[in-house]
Amino acid sequence: MNGSGRVWGGGVRSDRTAFEWPTLVLVAVCYLGLFAALWVLPTLLAIIILGPLVALHASLTHEIVHGHPFSNQTLNAALVFPAVTLVVPFARFRDTHLVHHNDERLTDPFDDPETNYIDPAVWGVMGQPLRAILRFNNLLVGRLLIGPVLGQIMWMLGDVRACLRGDRGVLMGWVAHIPAVVLMLVVIWAAPLPFWAYGLGVYFGLSFLRIRTFLEHRAHELARARTVIVEDRGPLALLFLNNNLHVVHHMHPRVPWYDLPALYASNRDHYLRRNDGYRFASYAEVFRRYFWRAKDPVAHPLWRSKG
Repeated sequence: MNGSGRVWGGGVRSDRTAFEWPTLVLVAVCYLGLFAALWVLPTLLAIIILGPLVALHASLTHEIVHGHPFSNQTLNAALVFPAVTLVVPFARFRDTHLVHHNDERLTDPFDDPETNYIDPAVWGVMGQPLRAILRFNNLLVGRLLIGPVLGQIMWMLGDVRACLRGDRGVLMGWVAHIPAVVLMLVVIWAAPLPFWAYGLGVYFGLSFLRIRTFLEHRAHELARARTVIVEDRGPLALLFLNNNLHVVHHMHPRVPWYDLPALYASNRDHYLRRNDGYRFASYAEVFRRYFWRAKDPVAHPLWRSKG
């Protein structure tokens, strides 16, 4: 139990009927900001604020996937129905992200949908141009510049292959995306902000998210030691809804974002023992260490190819 009287057990709050007003406030702030960018602000300023707003909407979507702010998940999903990023279907993100939460498979080149590691056998037969692209993407600067488009291409190619294999769930995830993206396109068309400016703002937002995901997970023999802690309490922590305390989130996925810092602070040594000290003091440290340097090889360093 923490100081607010909440009890955490298996990552599930005991007071799920509580009114999660911080999340609802941020949802309102996010949409008001998007309205201002589309309808009120000059183009350059709109592009500048769209990046953080798009990243915040994605973070709120992540929060909603984990059952917040209401106990009714249909109502939760309605809060983020507009396809603000245009290119990320809610149902596909939900399904792949929940698979990602199988900690035993974290960083698995085949079974973890969010990993950037590649099977060494695949890497061994890959052409040099693609290797060069993936190596650049493995630097933080590369992840910011080409990460959004590269990740989108690889994700969509995987989904196309799944659809061709007859995976109806993947197909329906994209079909469900159509009304959400049409709604957003109608709003953008009606607004004075040029479409190219909105698209640029979206790209900035997806790049912001790559800061968080760049080193969230590492290759390690122990599944419990694969997930990071970044002890940042600045603007990026708010933008990521404290998901920088990532091992805490993985251990308690149903705990709301605003409770994660207190939960971490209450037992910091425990979490750092659990993840074998995989910790950074801030995102400034991450930038200093890895902006021009890869943290890991592209090929999974511990992976033993199946078969």
